[in-house]
Amino acid sequence: MLSKSGSTRYKRVVSWLLFAVLAIIILVGFSAFTGAPYVPSHRRDVARAFRELYPLSAGDVLVDIGSGDGAVLRQASKCGARAVGYEIHPLLVLLSRWLSRGDTRVAVHFANFWRVDLPNDTTAVYVFGDNRDMSRMVRYVEVQAAKIGRPLHLISYGFQANGYKAAKSVGAHHLYIINPLHK
Repeated sequence: MLSKSGSTRYKRVVSWLLFAVLAIIILVGFSAFTGAPYVPSHRRDVARAFRELYPLSAGDVLVDIGSGDGAVLRQASKCGARAVGYEIHPLLVLLSRWLSRGDTRVAVHFANFWRVDLPNDTTAVYVFGDNRDMSRMVRYVEVQAAKIGRPLHLISYGFQANGYKAAKSVGAHHLYIINPLHK
């Protein structure tokens, strides 16, 4: 039989475990209904893409659509680029900000990227989207390129953009040059 203090500790542990399970369910469920699921990027693959596919430098501004835990943002910063992430899940925003703390080249915004304009100095856009969203993402980047007034480099991880020919591919990463959409 548990003592009163043992019983209290047991209840506290069970409460925290239930809270953790609920948080995970909410994290997965929220992502499933709002866009692509959270899939952590492998730093080694991202580093290779930024080395061989589109070498980032201090003159670049990379925008990560659905930035998750910020791994892509931090890798872009290591290359000298400024990195801006848009994430719709509040827990991932907090995690990304915490993991990127102290890095002045990384900014993470709690926002639905479909409703924001990219910064005017954006040079590259990084996306992980499934087949159902890739066409819409390319169209979004075309519109943003028109607002900015120049082509943008789109780096897609995992999925190809239907109807577009990749300028280059490295592993599961594909590079597209997206010209401004003309009306």
